Amino acid sequence: MNRLAAFVGLLLALCWPALAGAQSMESVLSPGTLSKAHAKWDESCRSCHTPFDRKAQDKLCADCHKDVARDLADHAGFHGRLKAGQSCRGCHTEHRGREMNIAPLDTKAFDHKQTDFLLRGKHADTDCAKCHAPGKKYSVAAHDCLSCHKKDDVHKAALGAKCENCHDERNWRDTRFDHSTTRFALNGAHAPAKCESCHKTREYKETPRECVACHRKDDKHKAQFGDKCESCHGEKRWRDIGFRHDVDTKYLLRDKHRDVRCTSCHTGPLYKEKTPTDCLSCHRKDDKHKGTLGADCSSCHSEKGWKEVQRFDHDRTSFPLLGRHVKPRCNDCHQSLVYREVQTTCVGCHKKDDKHEKTLGERCADCHTESDWKAPRFDHARTRFALKGAHAKTECRDCHRDVRSYRETPSSCISCHKKDDKHEAQLGERCDSCHDEQRWKLARFDHNRARFALAGAHLTVECKVCHQSLRYRDTPRDCLSCHKKDDRHKARLGAACDSCHNVRAWRLWRFDHERQTDYPLTGAHQKVACEGCHREPAPAGRKTAPLGRDCVSCHQKDDVHDRSFGPRCDSCHQTTRWNQVRHTAPGARQ
Repeated sequence: MNRLAAFVGLLLALCWPALAGAQSMESVLSPGTLSKAHAKWDESCRSCHTPFDRKAQDKLCADCHKDVARDLADHAGFHGRLKAGQSCRGCHTEHRGREMNIAPLDTKAFDHKQTDFLLRGKHADTDCAKCHAPGKKYSVAAHDCLSCHKKDDVHKAALGAKCENCHDERNWRDTRFDHSTTRFALNGAHAPAKCESCHKTREYKETPRECVACHRKDDKHKAQFGDKCESCHGEKRWRDIGFRHDVDTKYLLRDKHRDVRCTSCHTGPLYKEKTPTDCLSCHRKDDKHKGTLGADCSSCHSEKGWKEVQRFDHDRTSFPLLGRHVKPRCNDCHQSLVYREVQTTCVGCHKKDDKHEKTLGERCADCHTESDWKAPRFDHARTRFALKGAHAKTECRDCHRDVRSYRETPSSCISCHKKDDKHEAQLGERCDSCHDEQRWKLARFDHNRARFALAGAHLTVECKVCHQSLRYRDTPRDCLSCHKKDDRHKARLGAACDSCHNVRAWRLWRFDHERQTDYPLTGAHQKVACEGCHREPAPAGRKTAPLGRDCVSCHQKDDVHDRSFGPRCDSCHQTTRWNQVRHTAPGARQ
């Protein structure tokens, strides 16, 4: 290789002066003459070649052949379906002379599936030259039908260029067309009909769609019912009347209406003169109510027979029928066929049943029901005396002794429970302060509302322990009335037991000598029992008897000095222990 390069270099050096004025070095190295299509680039090698980069040649080809480049990018057309990585020069060879065909095509081996136009039916057997004109690129061949079949278009382009909507590749004359894609789908007997039966000319789009256009001779009504034959006639067979009054109109035919001839109601052309649907239009002579009940006869009468009055929705009126009101016949209440004149108040029919003699007004329905007049019901909660507990089970006559004076019945407890009042009216008439409706003997009373609130151990004490008689208000409130046997002080400390004892437990007493007196207990005094100092009973109006605060009052027997030093024993003795003596400071009084 090095020898060849050296040889080429030597050859160029020797020939350069002679070639410099005539042609370029690239043209000297050209392997041959270009084809006619590329002849203009004989002196411009770089238009197709990049020095020392063979792969760049494909991009330069695509820069000129933009249609091929577009197919490659879209993966369409013949070139777009080739395997990736194939080089242009693999199929197109240059530098072999002006007459060289650089795009040879084997038409017999060529697979048309590689293109955007698949060959089907008779197209597969068609010669290439029938579609591909000589001297032109194969890729410019037209894809639309009319380019080849214009002479076969008997519609003269009136149906557009999409011949494939009816014709296919198997045989041009064997047409198929989906008529359901039009505004007139073919059904029933229309499906096997020949095209020319309706389409008299090849101008298919101008064909009328009205029934009378083809069936005018079949219209026995002579246009009396208009042009919409499909309202009654079907597509399977003209003689089969397929009109369904219950489905195709808003007026359902039932029972005897089904036997009525069409012309009995439809006297004029259909769809031009609206047929009335109200009952009175046909049954005015049958209206015994003389129009007082309006035009909606179907509220009572039905299609089974005008005289068979079998249903009326009385709930739609201001007087719905419930309970026993459902069973009576209409004429039991409606004495006249002018029904609206009937009375709707209870007293209108039940005046003889009113045992209250109008004292409770005419609203009988407040107590009596439609189920049974003798089984009254009354919402007592609507009155000033709601029934609760045992009261709810009490019969009316237990409180209301006179049916004519229910409103005068007293509502105080004592009116009914005077015999149950064990307090002999001493606690007044507000029995509900303690007793409730559940059970009279199960009394409850909020003692906190009294002048003696219950707390601690008092909450568990039965009423009768404190209240010896049922005259509760005479019960004393002082402690000794109940706790006299518990007073170990024998009244020496007075009646105010709560000064030391509390309501939680009698034995759990408390007395703060420091906070409640001016004599705080210190030292050994803290262990001395109360009665050790308080020996006398308290006088009236005081909690304790008056005591002297001097030491001698309690320690007279301990004073070995016979009061020679006065009553201030605490000058020497301490509360911690009597025998523990402290000396005073010098100069102090001995």
